[in-house]
Amino acid sequence: MISGEALKTALPKNPVRELQESIGAPKIASGKVREIFDLDDCILLVATDRISAFDVVLPGGITGKGVILTQLSRFWFEKTKAIAANHLIDNDGEILEHKLGLSTDGQLRSMAVRKLRPLEIECVVRGYLAGSGWASYQKSRSICGIQLPEGLNLASQLPEPIFTPTTKAQEGHDMPVTEEEARDIVGNGVFEQVKSISGELYRFGHELAEKAGIILADTKFEFGLDDDGKLYLIDEALTPDSSRYWEASEWQEGISPASFDKQIVRDYLETLDWDKTDPGPELPEDIVQRTQNRYLQVFGRLTAVG
Repeated sequence: MISGEALKTALPKNPVRELQESIGAPKIASGKVREIFDLDDCILLVATDRISAFDVVLPGGITGKGVILTQLSRFWFEKTKAIAANHLIDNDGEILEHKLGLSTDGQLRSMAVRKLRPLEIECVVRGYLAGSGWASYQKSRSICGIQLPEGLNLASQLPEPIFTPTTKAQEGHDMPVTEEEARDIVGNGVFEQVKSISGELYRFGHELAEKAGIILADTKFEFGLDDDGKLYLIDEALTPDSSRYWEASEWQEGISPASFDKQIVRDYLETLDWDKTDPGPELPEDIVQRTQNRYLQVFGRLTAVG
């Protein structure tokens, strides 16, 4: 496992375009962050340094962000494999280094993974009230049909973590669904599996983060099925892009704690005269650097205690 300091030293200056040209495999999809290539018997996921805000991919990106996300996902995949099988294939490293001949940067930001059928829901677990969950609670004292106690505040810890699935939107925002709606989408058996596993993964992540002085407020997992119906954890796991991490020493009810993610970018964009439509504005170097440091900080602290 690469250390936080070693990772910082390895961060590239201008990677992914050259990497895409060298892979020599058909690209089958391009997301806000990841490029996906078909390697015949498996898939190559490449995490770019792109960053989005308000559903707009911004020009430039955050240097090394894709490396940090990939390496943190690898850390969590290894730590949680007793809870959930994940999509990494056994000879992943051999494919990246020898079959594809990727550079060090390319290997650090890539994963060779199984071909699976992704579930049509995203599995969100919340341990604290924040974001859209807080907005929903203010309106109805519930989230995704789950009734919660009166008297909770912004950033309150919930009596116990709750499972609040969403749809998986190709564009725009994912939409919350009730347990019944999620069961209709994926079936009862699969729903029970992902609900149980997601809860276990959240509790494991929360306990490890606590040792690092960090609160895992909420997180999102994605799962896929193979042809035999076996379930796998896919995409990314417990990264700052898929999770809300807070500094434990700064946490208190009633305020929104600073998070270890792209909040610095969102806060900066809110100061601009920008209508939040494409194209997005260029980010100043100090905003890029501060955001990179935030990602590196959470990576280093989590992996140091793991």
